[in-house]
Formats: sequence, C-alpha cells, structure tokens
Amino acid sequence: MRKVLLLAMLLPCLCYGQINTSQVVKIGRNALYFEDYVLAIQYFNQAIKAKPFLAEPYFYRSVAKINLEDYQGAEQDASLAIERNPFIVDAYQVRGVARQNQGHFQEALSDYAEGLKLMPEDKNMLVNRAACLSELKQYAEADTAFRVLLRHDPRNARAYLGLAHNDLMRGDTTAALDNIAHSLRLSKTNAIAYLMRAEILTRDNYRDFAAAQADMDSAITLEPNHSGYFINRAYMKYNLDDYFGAMADYDYAITLDPNSPEGHFNRALLRAEVGDNNKAIEDFNFVLDNDPDNFIARYNRALLYFRTGQYRGAVADFDVILKKYPTFEGGFMARGEAKRRMGNTKGGNADYDHAIALFKKKKTRVSTFDPAELEAKAAIKKAQQRALDPDEEPETPEDIVNRFNTLLTVAAENPVKPEYENRQRGHVQNDNVEVQSLPPFTLAYFREDNKLTSSTYFVREIAEANETHLLPGTLTLAHYGNTSGDEAEIARRFASIEYYNSLLAAPKPRAIDYFARGLDHLLVKNPQAAIADADHAIAINDNFVLAYFLKACAHYMQYQMIKAGASDDPEGGDPSIRSEQLEQTTSRELLTPNSSLLTKKSSSLLTIKKAEAALQATIADLDAVCDRSPKNVYAQFNRANAYMLAGDLTAALSCYNTVIDLKPDLGEAYYNRGLIYLRLGNKSRGITDLSKAGELGILPSYNVIKRMNR
Repeated sequence: MRKVLLLAMLLPCLCYGQINTSQVVKIGRNALYFEDYVLAIQYFNQAIKAKPFLAEPYFYRSVAKINLEDYQGAEQDASLAIERNPFIVDAYQVRGVARQNQGHFQEALSDYAEGLKLMPEDKNMLVNRAACLSELKQYAEADTAFRVLLRHDPRNARAYLGLAHNDLMRGDTTAALDNIAHSLRLSKTNAIAYLMRAEILTRDNYRDFAAAQADMDSAITLEPNHSGYFINRAYMKYNLDDYFGAMADYDYAITLDPNSPEGHFNRALLRAEVGDNNKAIEDFNFVLDNDPDNFIARYNRALLYFRTGQYRGAVADFDVILKKYPTFEGGFMARGEAKRRMGNTKGGNADYDHAIALFKKKKTRVSTFDPAELEAKAAIKKAQQRALDPDEEPETPEDIVNRFNTLLTVAAENPVKPEYENRQRGHVQNDNVEVQSLPPFTLAYFREDNKLTSSTYFVREIAEANETHLLPGTLTLAHYGNTSGDEAEIARRFASIEYYNSLLAAPKPRAIDYFARGLDHLLVKNPQAAIADADHAIAINDNFVLAYFLKACAHYMQYQMIKAGASDDPEGGDPSIRSEQLEQTTSRELLTPNSSLLTKKSSSLLTIKKAEAALQATIADLDAVCDRSPKNVYAQFNRANAYMLAGDLTAALSCYNTVIDLKPDLGEAYYNRGLIYLRLGNKSRGITDLSKAGELGILPSYNVIKRMNR
C-alpha cells in the first residue's frame, strides 16, 4: 500500500481560558499553514504541557505528524484528541488516514463511519472509506461506496480511478480502461491514472508499448522527480528496441535516487545485454552490497565474472548459488571450468565429476534446471500474494530489502489514496539521512543553537564550575563533532594552554587548572594530553566529576581517531594501551617476518584492539561519573552510546531507559533507543521511540520512519 500524507487542518480557532495557550495554538496553526510541521509540533507540545486536557493541540499535532508520515504517532495523538472531545469530525478522518496508511483497514473503516455520522457528505471520508473496502477485497461494497460518492460529486476523478482499481482486481481490464479514461476526461493532472493505464497496456493481451510510453511521458511531466516512473518508461523503451533511450532513463532514475536497487538492477541487466559487462558488474555489486540474498543479481554476476575472466569472483558466487541449489548440474560445470582456468585442475575435475553424476541420476545429458527462473517465479508469486492479501503480516524491513526487483517496479496499486485536502510543503521526511545514532555529549565553551526547542543541557557540576569564574569561558555541553572552532578560536585555546602551563608551574597547582588545560587540549584535538591533565586533576580531587567526564570525552576522541586511522601521538594513544600492543606487535613480527600480508592483518587486529581498549576506557570513566553523580543524564547517555558501539545492546538499552526516566524530554535518547529496537527487529517499539524523538525535535526521525514504513 502506497503511503500518503494528511494535510493541514482548517477548523476554526477555538479560544481557551488563558490567552497564552490560545496564542501558542494559534501560532502552531500558522506554522502548519506555512508548512513548518516540525516547528508546529513544538508549539503544540507547549500547549499540551500547559493544558493537557485540551483536545485541539493533540489534534493539530496529529495533523503535523501525518504530514511527516509518522502514522503511528498521528494515530496516537488523534486518539488523545477524540478522548477529550469526541465531536471533532476531522480527528476521526486523521486517525482513519493514519490507520489506513498502516494497513489497519478495518479500524480505519470504523473511524470513517464515526466521522460520517457527524458529517455524512464529507467527500474525503467517503472516498477513503471506499478505498478501505477495496483493500479488504470487498469490491462490490467498494463499488457501491464509490457510486454513492459520485452521486454527491459527479466529477470526482478519484472515484473513477477507484472503480478502475476494483475492475483490475477482478481481472476486467476493459472496464478498468473505460473508468481510467473517464477519470482523465475529468482531470488530466493525476499521474496515477496514466501509470495505471500504462501498466495495463504492457500486459500480454495488449502489449502496446508505444501507447504505454506515451502515458508514462504524461506521468513524468506531472511528477518529474519520481525515479520509479523513469524505470518503468525504460522498460517500455526496451520493448520498443530503444536501448539508448532505456539506458538514458535508467541513468536518470539513478541520478534522482542514487540508492535505488531497482535502478541499479535493471541497468545492470541492460548493460549485460549490450555487452558492457564490467559496468554491469558494478551495478550488480551495488545491489548485492545492499541485498546479499538477491539470487538473480548474484547469478547474473557469476556469469559476467566468468565471461570477463574474473574466475575467482565467479567461483565465489557459484559457491553461494550451489549451496542453495545443490542439484544444479550446470552450476557445477561452470564452477569447475572457472577453477580449471584458475589452475585448480583438481577442484575443477571434482566439480565436473559431480555434475556428471547429477546428469546420470536425472537420466539426462542436457541441463534443464534453471534456478534463476525458479527464483523469479517465486518472487512474482510472493508479490502477487502480498498485493491480493491485505490481511497478511506487514513486510518486515528484511522482506522489503530482499524483495526481488522487477522491470516494472511501480505496481498498479490502489489509486485512491487516503489524503486530506490542501497539500503542503515542509516534508522533512523526504530528506534522506544516514541512519546512525546521535553522537555523545562533550564539554565545550559555547552553547549549541537549537532552533526548534528551548531545552538546555543542564548539569549541576557544570553550573558549579561556572560559578567559580575560574575557567576561561562559560562551560557547557555540545554534541561530539560540533565543537570544532574557527582559526581564531583555536588560537585562543593554544594561548589558554600557554597560560595554564605557567600557572601550573606553581608549587601547589589546583585541580580546576589541570581540568581547564585538559579541556583546551581536548578542543584542539589532543586527547592524550587531555587524559594526562584529567588524571592530575583527579589525583588532587578524587571526587572531581567533571575531570572524569573530560577523561571519558578524551578516550572517546581517541576511539574515533583510531577508527578513522588517525592518532593523537606518534605511537598511538594511551600508553597503557600502547605498551600491550607493542608487545603483541613484536611477537607477531618474530613469528612472521617479511610477510606483508600477515603484517597488514596484524596491524588491522591491533587497530581493533586499540579501538576496543579506548572504548572500554570511555565506559570506565563514565562509570566513575555515574557513581559520583547518579543523576547525570548526559553521562548515562554517553555510556549508552559507548555500550552500543561495543555491541552490548542490552546494556545500552538499560542506560537509555535510565536517561529517559531521568529526563523524559531528551529526544536524542528516544532516537538512539529506537534505532536499537529496529536493529533487534522490534519495529513497533522502534517506530514509537522515533515518533517521540521527532516530536521532541529530532528531525532525522521522520526520514527513518518513512523508510521503515515503505
């Protein structure tokens, strides 16, 4: 089911007891109107915090969330609005759309029924209700519902598309084409209508690829940034023997969506057909890097490796193929020949003998077994089952990733999508982000500019340190990676280091001065010196919480440097780590002198050990902080991040739970915990956390939610 958006709400502004709450809601509604959905949510959060018994802020927030494709969060907020005021008609529509987009069609029908009781002629709810009946395969009832809508609105083009969809589900392409034509006579601006007709025209009983291409041209004119449309048109051009045009469309589709597995897969097939083998292999490499279980891509790459003389790669791919299909005699013959050409005569003969034995067992001399055909048929059958069975369990992320790519990637789906009137901009969920956890907090001398929320990162020990006025600036927290200063700031930090060098030459140096110099060292990317100064401060004052926090930040910086291939000193970091590694290196060199391959492997192992040691040192430092300051939220957050990097997801979850208990409005904790739940396969809890993170201003949440709900 295609995901769509619910758009801004038009209910009249209601007045509340206090003008401030009313003003906040009004400003939030203005933000909705101007498509600033994330900003709008922040205003509605304020209204809810002030007066949680009001229905309207929850309702408006649900509208904002549904525009961001956070359907789970929108459903929850719409429910809260209905609990407080069951007479908000649009709240039923919002919740119905949210449920419909999640595949909960029966529940959506209940919402539309309730909404239509209050407003019987609402066109959007009528069309959405009919679409739900179609999704439930109740085609006769859906037809009736669409015709009821047409009695109220005879020029509703979407209703005719809905009837066409039902015709297709019943196999009546003639009636479907008539209804699509009627829809286009009423409105020529719906790309889905052209897409539906193009798909019908490519079927075996029509195969009118020229007319199908003309329809795809129209769809592309209306929605020129939809990469799937170009992939579809490439298929049509291919069938018209326009290989150059097809290749151009594949290239442009990948330009629009560089991560499109369908684009790379189909371009690889075409490149292989025209003899551009090495570039075809590059595309298959991309597909398999993202989907190692894509059998057809692996099978084709194996053949291309063989054709281009890359026999080692061919053997590796045939190993995977034959593990899945151990009776594929042609595969054993091909792998055997590849081994022979590599000089492995014994291995080649063994594969050849095994293939002969399979031929004899099957009593045939010609290999008729085609695993690629079996895989393609299975993929088509699976896709058809998913399309026809709305009660089937939703696709998991693994299902989506492993779904086989077909040449017509944009299916003839239900064209009547649940939507709310007045489409708007501001869809931050469309800005693709790299899915990675948010970084830990580190010490700094400036405040990060959070334009969405007014939240500050308060730590009691930092406030106390600032009150002493013994530091060269106002100490605060910032996210790791956001502390790089400009040239003037770096110069100030080096000047500060020189100042503290002279100050610490006194007979009785103070712990705060070691801490200040250590922070300067940290900010100029010298974590080893920062660790040394933190140790000096701790030696003077064992309960100096910020010194342990500084040390943790420095060890984490070492970890990042090691992972990036850098180092903060000539021999690579913490002396306690380095001495052990030097000892290991010496023993390996004695065992394997002059072996560049083993030396490289040894170096890689040492790097891993160094990184692990730096990470464990980070955790130990944060343990010390938490022991001395149990309510230090940011130390707990950083410790959760470190556990996550160390692969201990259970410990990381426990720490994030503690963070959220201590500070329920820290969006970063919900975001990172949500990613862990997704890694563990718990989509429901993961999306719930991401929705909360988005509500608290963590923008990447909405893109992750959208991608997980595709």
